[in-house]
Amino acid sequence: MTTYAVGDLQGCLDPLKKLLAKVDFSASRDCLWVVGDMVNRGPQSLQTLRFVRDLGGSGICVLGNHDLHLLAVAYGFGRLKRSDTLQPILDAPDRNDLIDFLRQQKLIHHDPARNTAMVHAGIPPQWSLNKALLRAHEVEQALRDDAMLLPFLDGMYGNLPDKWKKELHGIPRLRLITNYFTRMRFCKADGTLDLLSKEGLDSAPEGFAPWFSHRNRKTRDNILIFGHWAALEGRCDEPNVHALDTGCVWGNCLTLLDLDSGVRHQCDCPRPKS
Repeated sequence: MTTYAVGDLQGCLDPLKKLLAKVDFSASRDCLWVVGDMVNRGPQSLQTLRFVRDLGGSGICVLGNHDLHLLAVAYGFGRLKRSDTLQPILDAPDRNDLIDFLRQQKLIHHDPARNTAMVHAGIPPQWSLNKALLRAHEVEQALRDDAMLLPFLDGMYGNLPDKWKKELHGIPRLRLITNYFTRMRFCKADGTLDLLSKEGLDSAPEGFAPWFSHRNRKTRDNILIFGHWAALEGRCDEPNVHALDTGCVWGNCLTLLDLDSGVRHQCDCPRPKS
């Protein structure tokens, strides 16, 4: 059995199948971790989501910001953008099953035996892994609870609050937790977020740095796998931190990481049609 982790798919199923064939992946034997943003912008969002769902116990995924956007739109709390490719999912006969599948997924997956955690965007430096798992569970609970789901999705969008305080409660608390795990790139050592800067490492606003680079980050002893940040092109020099979003949907490449050997497998992706 081999366990692999793959970067942001965003509706690019053909490159994923190409990589899985390259490593002779078998769902009856191996396991695939999917780092979130399974859907949107790419041409096969519906097929990709079905593929991940149908992996069953051989697939483990966490939610990304695009997956949450799909949930919000499905429940009437978000609007489709021109670049979105979510309509086929919304029109699909198995729409309800696919939406329910997303509602059951985590924001962080932790494998204690590997000392490894997977999250879409990152874990803020002021939280230990145990604290992050507890905070992630708050949002996961809101997604799975019919009474909490609609208020959460209604208030999910927004950049504030931008700094954690234990006194936060209700929707602002859940919004900030969600932003940490699914949208974060740059922050201060105390977890203050900047959600406007989206380019490479040299685009950090004054006083901010990549979330994984802070000296006193409390997850330094854990192995972390993340996606979301295509501008990094998979490059991250921090020990134990693996960046897997290599911009497949933008015509770059898709990256598959063998968690057992550390070997990265890549395939080129078609450039998006203008």
